[in-house]
Amino acid sequence: DLAGAYSIDEFCAAHGGITRQHFHSLMKRGLGPRTFKVGRRTLISRRAAAEWVARMESITADALRPAA
Repeated sequence: DLAGAYSIDEFCAAHGGITRQHFHSLMKRGLGPRTFKVGRRTLISRRAAAEWVARMESITADALRPAA
């Protein structure tokens, strides 16, 4: 369902106003959300966006955890 998907610009705006440059940097580092193509458009499903948020929360929590 394309109504349940973000364009890159919509994803960036909905997730803290990240820039397209930062989005593409995340993708190059393997830290971006799962995407799919419809024609020439790159989209991010709502599910993939939610999974990305959870992954970023986990990475942040791990980074903030004191070393044992």
